[in-house]
Amino acid sequence: MTDSTLADPLAWRPLKAPSLVEFEVIATEAFRRLPSRFRAKCQGVVIHVEDYATEEVLDSLNMQSELDLMGLFQGVGLPFQSDSAPVQMPNMVWLYRVPILLYWAEHDETLGSVITHVLVHEIGHHFGLSDDDMYGIERAAD
Repeated sequence: MTDSTLADPLAWRPLKAPSLVEFEVIATEAFRRLPSRFRAKCQGVVIHVEDYATEEVLDSLNMQSELDLMGLFQGVGLPFQSDSAPVQMPNMVWLYRVPILLYWAEHDETLGSVITHVLVHEIGHHFGLSDDDMYGIERAAD
């Protein structure tokens, strides 16, 4: 926002939260900016955006509110994969638009930074990475 936008409250009227499609575009760009060696190991991981987690997912995680979950990794992480395992569904990272937008609205970060954080954290589960490892990957994406 520019200073003139802040001075004119009516300038906010046309602004709106990104749609699911727009949010997915932002997430795709955030993924593209991650270090190439990290992305190369993500082959086959599907990134999907929904407004909220399903009731089934929330129940399985013992979560009380759909607003508490910003992302989720579902699948078999790299440390647990084997060539002899039966064929499985692809590994997926779910990004939940509304909780991410609410978090973004309450913090002093760009939306792209918040999405990158959630994406790296959830993909980090795929690799079995530590929080320090994930923080380093986020820094490299900036």
